[in-house]
Amino acid sequence: GGGAAGTSGTLALLLGEGSKRLPQAIIIGVKKGGTRALLEFLRVHPDVRAVGAEPHFFDRNYERGLAWYRDLMPRTLEGQITMEKTPSYFVTKEAPARISSMSKGTKLIVVVRDPVTRAISDYTQTLSKKPDIPTFESLTFKNRTTGLIDTSWSAIQIGIYAKHLENWLLYFPIGQILFVSGERMISDPAGELGRVQDFLGLKRIITDKHFYFNKTKGFPCLKKAEGSSKPHCLGKTKGRTHPDIDQEVVQRLRDFYRPFNMKFYQMTGQDFGWD
Repeated sequence: GGGAAGTSGTLALLLGEGSKRLPQAIIIGVKKGGTRALLEFLRVHPDVRAVGAEPHFFDRNYERGLAWYRDLMPRTLEGQITMEKTPSYFVTKEAPARISSMSKGTKLIVVVRDPVTRAISDYTQTLSKKPDIPTFESLTFKNRTTGLIDTSWSAIQIGIYAKHLENWLLYFPIGQILFVSGERMISDPAGELGRVQDFLGLKRIITDKHFYFNKTKGFPCLKKAEGSSKPHCLGKTKGRTHPDIDQEVVQRLRDFYRPFNMKFYQMTGQDFGWD
């Protein structure tokens, strides 16, 4: 908005100034990779403004149009970055073309995690909502005897990262996509956040001073959350205990994913250490 010239930043925000902009950066994936943690950590940065809920614009709400999408965004001041996260974009066929047509310069962030633990985490989430579903083992195989893995099951499909990435590279140069390690976000949150801040062109404000490790949760929490003086851990739906999966099935999945992981390491130039 307009307003008195020279209104200070904080006051400008209090007066409801700033304007809604289309996001310059989007966390596009992956489901159960650590996207919520990354978003909550990033929101500590004074120059990051993000939508809390997942807009699902480029997959489910595209017909509503860019004006609708932009209206969901928080107001920002000059120099602030607008962000959103919707982890299903990464596996959505149409998403790369749609985001590219909004802006070819959009910065994309993908939080990836060992595809086997990611699949088990995905299953665990579904199980918490529908306790009657079949076992993980029975959903993994088309045919348990032949050991043929059912790649049409979304829990397995999502982890074939190399395959999904190829689709994005038709529209975006690899340098415009940052791959964040879900594992490193737990073992070294400040280090991973440093890489993200650099990628977004932000001052490195989020450092190890911001985190403490919560032993009960099994992952790092913020000493102070955005807009609060209280410590903040992710909600109770995060860090669920995974059911025990038959080790033979886990091994079979490790073997299945290995070539795709190797291809993904080659494509990104990063070894995520999943094998």
